[in-house]
Amino acid sequence: MDTLKIAMAQMAPVWLNKQATLDKVTNALEEAASKECELVVFGEALLPGYPFWLALTGGAEWNTDLNKSLHAHYVRNSICIEKGDLDAICQLAKINHMAIYLGIIERPLNRGGHSIYASLVYINELGQIQSVHRKLQPTYDERLTWAPGDGHGLKVHDLKAFSLGGLNCWENWMPLPRAALYGQGENLHIAVWPGSEHNTKDITRFIARESRSFVVSVSALMRRSDFPEDTPYLSEILKSAPECLANGGSCIAGPDGEWIVEPVIDKEGLIIQSIDVNRVIEERQNFDPVGHYSRPDVTKLVVNTERQSTVEFK
Repeated sequence: MDTLKIAMAQMAPVWLNKQATLDKVTNALEEAASKECELVVFGEALLPGYPFWLALTGGAEWNTDLNKSLHAHYVRNSICIEKGDLDAICQLAKINHMAIYLGIIERPLNRGGHSIYASLVYINELGQIQSVHRKLQPTYDERLTWAPGDGHGLKVHDLKAFSLGGLNCWENWMPLPRAALYGQGENLHIAVWPGSEHNTKDITRFIARESRSFVVSVSALMRRSDFPEDTPYLSEILKSAPECLANGGSCIAGPDGEWIVEPVIDKEGLIIQSIDVNRVIEERQNFDPVGHYSRPDVTKLVVNTERQSTVEFK
């Protein structure tokens, strides 16, 4: 019960193609199952991909055919959990008794079904969706296509001797959401990213040292060759696109803040590592941010975990 075998699925999506990317995710899960992995983690917004066009084609320009067309294409390829888009993934988790963290672009019906969110989904080893964490604050140009989330998904989940929680990309830099997870007993922190080691190389070790937990950072890849030919306005996107838009950088830091797996660059596939919860207990001896090294009589965090919706029916 003390050890956990983790697979970091560092991969590129079939960009903005829901079904083809689902097929790639399925293949990765089947490979992880064949290697007896117990937890598989995918990058932020992997399904169906990160909105790279915003920085490449003038995403802030008002009321253009390009921006409206690409946004509509993105929404049509987003994930509606209520309509069963993740049912096959859940079934794979159940069959293989394997937990999954998956970064998706979510199109939820409880917000009208037209706005989209960068969501991190946790599926347990019984194939049940236990939390859908919508990114609290989309970063910079992401706000042109993603809506802000809420605190409903700030949850921690038990897996063997571990307590898992996760955040999307730059919200890992937000101290209070981190504290919300620490306070629930998190000892394995999942940080998901669209890609590139400049995101993961510092924050992964920092969170590990701050929390005295394991931190698993998983990134995606994106190259010019990963843009499908049927992408709307592809020539305009590629005109300004570098050869590599996201180079990975998936990694694992231990509870002392030192590397267990250093950032892996430009490599697609599963990165597999086993960890032991006893390392957490050892490092909490001298520092526990919400336990013996805290003062709740002086500072305390209040978290609103209600799922937000514009309409409430009574």
